[in-house]
Amino acid sequence: MPDSTVETELDEAVHSEPRQGKGWSSRDTGWMLNLFGTAIGAGILYLPINAGAGGIWPLIVLSLLAGPMVWLAHRNLVRFCLSSTNPASNITGTVNEHFGVKAGRVLTLAYFLSIYPILLLYGIGITNVVISFLENQLFIESPPRLLLSLGLVSLLVAIMHVGEIWMLRAVKLLCYPLVVVLVGISIYLIPDWNLAAFDQPFNTHDLLLTLFLTTPLLVFSFNHSPACSAFAQAYRMTMPDNESCAQKTSLILKRNTQLLLVVILFFVFSCVLTLTPEDLAMAKEANLPVLSVLANRSVNPMFAVVAPVIAFLAIASSFFGVYLGTLEGMHGLVTQQWLKYNGRKPLNPVALRRGTVAFGLITCWLAGYANWSVIGMVEMVVVPVLAAILYLMPVYALYKVPSLSHFRNIYLDVFTVIVGIVAITAFIVDQIL
Repeated sequence: MPDSTVETELDEAVHSEPRQGKGWSSRDTGWMLNLFGTAIGAGILYLPINAGAGGIWPLIVLSLLAGPMVWLAHRNLVRFCLSSTNPASNITGTVNEHFGVKAGRVLTLAYFLSIYPILLLYGIGITNVVISFLENQLFIESPPRLLLSLGLVSLLVAIMHVGEIWMLRAVKLLCYPLVVVLVGISIYLIPDWNLAAFDQPFNTHDLLLTLFLTTPLLVFSFNHSPACSAFAQAYRMTMPDNESCAQKTSLILKRNTQLLLVVILFFVFSCVLTLTPEDLAMAKEANLPVLSVLANRSVNPMFAVVAPVIAFLAIASSFFGVYLGTLEGMHGLVTQQWLKYNGRKPLNPVALRRGTVAFGLITCWLAGYANWSVIGMVEMVVVPVLAAILYLMPVYALYKVPSLSHFRNIYLDVFTVIVGIVAITAFIVDQIL
């Protein structure tokens, strides 16, 4: 029985791509941008507000911590996904293999719950962005929401199922302009930088409090875990040698992290140095994205066009990775329940694949049409579960699974676990306060 809903795409990659070598290829660039695009979601538009509201000094410390946080956590997760004895196994199959059926059911459900609400949010977001752009920038009447949402979601889903090569090309097509626009805005804002932020007094208590409360958003803003399983599976099927595969995927993750840090942190610092502490405080109180604040302060009509363009590119590029993770999680849940209650009867892989695709497409379409308010659900479910799966579970696996023992590093592992615990604790405290 196949172990992935993206098996067709991965099979195509195996037959259409040469055996992966040690050099850097266009496929590596495609997957690097896929991971980058998955991370560039709605979080980036709120990160400057939440991270900058506490002052420049906490932001500087967060910038120094972000690189190790992001790279180590995602590298551990990919290494875990590569550790299965079955090259075609995805994260749900790997969890079952290493932790047993019962633990596998719990972790598979948690994995699904950490990703699926984001998919619904993106279905809603991309529909709203396009409607707003048509009506407010192009001054034309938008199509019926029912048809527009169906068309947008179907287009994104269709791209995912024409094959890995075409999916990576689409990701490049989305990510390149996104990088250019974000860097362009960051440079454009330089003349308006106000270095008075550095005159703010250094307060250890406020620094630690800001670091504590901002960690969950930082984890969410740089998260590309939904694409990690499919990423690991794609390379494992074209690189039989596990050690070479681990080195190659680590290199891609490292370069992806570097790109994320350069683009996102440059954008964050440029926004924070442009806005006053009062602007940031008011924006945080009103829960506004940073581009809305910049547009309100500027007479330049550029932001009226740039804001929806960035939102569309960010959501569309993130959709691909989140969609892959949702299908994997749904595939794992259905497979586990089938084996539990119908173990003697084989599960039809074609029906499973079509059913999970239909589930993802229809529910995402209905969410986009109904304009459900799922932001609260995303916050309540995604952040703590995501932190546990991304920062805690892979480190546990390093000390539980013998084949991963050579990856252990007590100092780096302790750092990663501390970040995960802080993210979960800070989220709970923030909800209580």
